Amino acid sequence: MASMGDHHTLAVVFGILGNIISVLVFMAPVPTFYRIFKKKSTESFQSLPYQVALFSCMLWLCYALIKKGAFLLITINSFGCVVETIYISMYIAYASKDSRRSAMKLFVAMNVVLFSFVLIVTHFMLKSSIRVPVLGWICVAISVSVFAAPLNIMARVVRTKSVDFMPFTLSFFLTLSAVMWFAYGLFIKDLCVALPNVLGFILGMLQMILYAIYRHSEKAIMEEKKPPVPEQMKSVIVLGALNASEVHPVANAAAEEEADGNKAEPDSDECPV
Repeated sequence: MASMGDHHTLAVVFGILGNIISVLVFMAPVPTFYRIFKKKSTESFQSLPYQVALFSCMLWLCYALIKKGAFLLITINSFGCVVETIYISMYIAYASKDSRRSAMKLFVAMNVVLFSFVLIVTHFMLKSSIRVPVLGWICVAISVSVFAAPLNIMARVVRTKSVDFMPFTLSFFLTLSAVMWFAYGLFIKDLCVALPNVLGFILGMLQMILYAIYRHSEKAIMEEKKPPVPEQMKSVIVLGALNASEVHPVANAAAEEEADGNKAEPDSDECPV
């Protein structure tokens, strides 16, 4: 009984720490949307990372609601749903006509139709005994699939010899988040929570190693320099989305625009988590 109590205490500790760090990751795109708000334009940014993050959060929230003892998953994914909905709403409000139409179509297709389909299948077409594991592995599949974003970023860093696309602070917190949620998954004995964060930890460590290798490099290919991906690897449990953000470089991009007389526009920052 003491061992079980210790495990429960550790699960709560790691779950709370995971919540705190994941909140910071969710807030990473705030500079991007502050820039969008000020300019009243989404420029060349895309809504896909935020749409995927919302889809992931909703699936994890459903999983947590039907699984016993997953309150800390409910809290962080509820927060994620609210934040991502705000991001998407702001994007739609300030996007061009074509971008707005595309974003709304994607929202309906992914976060209404596909989500409803998953919900109907898991809740009404599956036996209650297998409902939780099936939904859990669907969440794992979504979380793993969005790890294409950090792989793309890492390849770009190697190609350009530049870490401008990969802020160290974000990589560090994403790696730390993966550790917390992996430990939480182990202590509550839930492979669906622990498994995707193994990959998240490995990719996070590789990102920091690449940062250490290329941070002083002066051989960056200038034409390849673009704002970093907003949802860099946000799929750590929500990042898992992906939770995958231009935390520091937004200010740099703005400064460059002012230096150029506000004539230059950034390239697309998307490569989605």
